[in-house]
Amino acid sequence: MVASKLNSALMQADAVRMIGIRKKAGEPLGVTFRVEKDDLVIARILHGGMIDRQGLLHVGDIIKEVNGKDVGNNPTELQEMLKDCSGGITLKILPSYRDAPAPPQVYVRPYFDYNPANDNLIPCREAGMAFKKGDILQIVNREDPNWWQACHVVAGATGLIPSQFLEEKRKAFVPRDFDGSGILCGTIAGKKKKKMMYLTAKNAEFDRHELQIYEEVAKVPAFQRKTLVLIGAQGVGRRSLKNRLMVLQPTRFGTTMPYTSRRPRDDELNGNSYHFTSRTEMEVDVKAGRFLEHGEYDGNLYGTKIESIHEVVGTGRTCILDVNPQALKVLKTAEFMPYVVFIAAPDFDTLKAMHKAVVDAGITTKQLTDVDLRKTVDESARIQRAYSHYFDLTIVNDNLDKAFETLHAGVDKLCSEPQWVPVNWVY
Repeated sequence: MVASKLNSALMQADAVRMIGIRKKAGEPLGVTFRVEKDDLVIARILHGGMIDRQGLLHVGDIIKEVNGKDVGNNPTELQEMLKDCSGGITLKILPSYRDAPAPPQVYVRPYFDYNPANDNLIPCREAGMAFKKGDILQIVNREDPNWWQACHVVAGATGLIPSQFLEEKRKAFVPRDFDGSGILCGTIAGKKKKKMMYLTAKNAEFDRHELQIYEEVAKVPAFQRKTLVLIGAQGVGRRSLKNRLMVLQPTRFGTTMPYTSRRPRDDELNGNSYHFTSRTEMEVDVKAGRFLEHGEYDGNLYGTKIESIHEVVGTGRTCILDVNPQALKVLKTAEFMPYVVFIAAPDFDTLKAMHKAVVDAGITTKQLTDVDLRKTVDESARIQRAYSHYFDLTIVNDNLDKAFETLHAGVDKLCSEPQWVPVNWVY
């Protein structure tokens, strides 16, 4: 036993190293410590900080002395001691001898805003990094299960951000979109709700509770997306925008033709406005998963076939889809590579004035009531709350000409500038 302790002591003495660093008084080292078996151990080295740049210390190294003075076992006191030091500093350490891993090239797009100043869980608020929903961040260290080290791709120093694991735990216990009665906010009571063509849309009420934290992304050269998906409430102008794009550039944009089980009217030809088929055949195709979305209206089935999307893409055109938001879960894959644009309703007064102008101009004879218009505004807000993590672009349609210009510019940019896309589209 005595010999074993002696050998251990000799090995430890053998391993002791003296490290010299230089710093200004008050300059942060970019390192944190933890207590382990009564020793102070380096817990984290911030990427890009002073210690990281010098490369002399590693996570797991034990700090024994600073300028010949024993450091004790209080991490806060050691931080203060090092903060006050200036000029040359000599550290006595027991190295961990772990090779520093190569910095991974991992990029993510967060789906929430974050400000470390408001976070009670972060171990050091000064070391935290704020970001906005949709920013592109590079993750430089994910060793800590709760706190990742990251930096903005555009510019900025490295800081701590909550990990996927930590943020999932935090958000899992925060109820969202419920009012005091436990009813989902923004939904319409069953009896008052207008019968919708796509009955499967009712399931979309539950989609908002999926936790969206970070999405891993990759930067790729400019390319034409396979699909352009327009999302929005009924009556916000999606069909007008879609038709304008196809009329302006028919060789660049196309769209699908819906299938239906209803009988054609006297003036309707198969393949003109609809593909007419039997109910039995449609039910077989639905069961086989050949429809992107489908539903029943007035006793007849209607739906969009996945094959018809591929047919448009096969001609070299982008397929414009005006679909229910629930279809986004199916579409956001390498198979469809969608560019998703949310057409948001303007405020109630603007929408009312726009509708009056359309009626006065004789463009439509359909008079919408204030109740109808408020439903459009409420439904638009509900869709935005539940599906905003899918949107690449949001356009408030308070002027159709301006909305079209914004949409057209957004789509054009895809073919002229590099894009950040989900990493599973690339690898």
